[in-house]
Amino acid sequence: MKLHDLMPNEGAKKEPKRKGHGISAGQGKTSGRGTKGQGSRAGSGGNLYRQGGNLPFYRRLPFIRGEGFTPPASVEYNIVNLDQLERFQKGSIVSNESLKDAKLLHKPGNPVAILGRGEIKVALTVKVQRVTKSAREKIEAAGGTVEIVA
Repeated sequence: MKLHDLMPNEGAKKEPKRKGHGISAGQGKTSGRGTKGQGSRAGSGGNLYRQGGNLPFYRRLPFIRGEGFTPPASVEYNIVNLDQLERFQKGSIVSNESLKDAKLLHKPGNPVAILGRGEIKVALTVKVQRVTKSAREKIEAAGGTVEIVA
């Protein structure tokens, strides 16, 4: 077998449809573009600037950079303060599930962060994703423990 003997498989290559070659060809006259309008003209489409009246993407870019831009990989936490944990019994375990049952979570699927607003007088075992330094100190001062879970 030599290079000049190589050929594609039968039916693998197909001749392109020759548009605009007479009425009996099925794609004659307007060549499947309809009549009149932007799509019927040569060179229509492919213009990145026109987006149907919307502000084009590259002109929108400066507005979505900087302070108003939210990174797609950012993590949104459920915020729970210490004064909201007062409803739990002494010695109980505070976890995502118990906070969800107590209806303290805005979005139950997101991780939980405990903040240090308020005081806590009961000893609790807290098992959440994040705890601030002040919240940890107050929980441990009340006789509780803090465990960070992944």
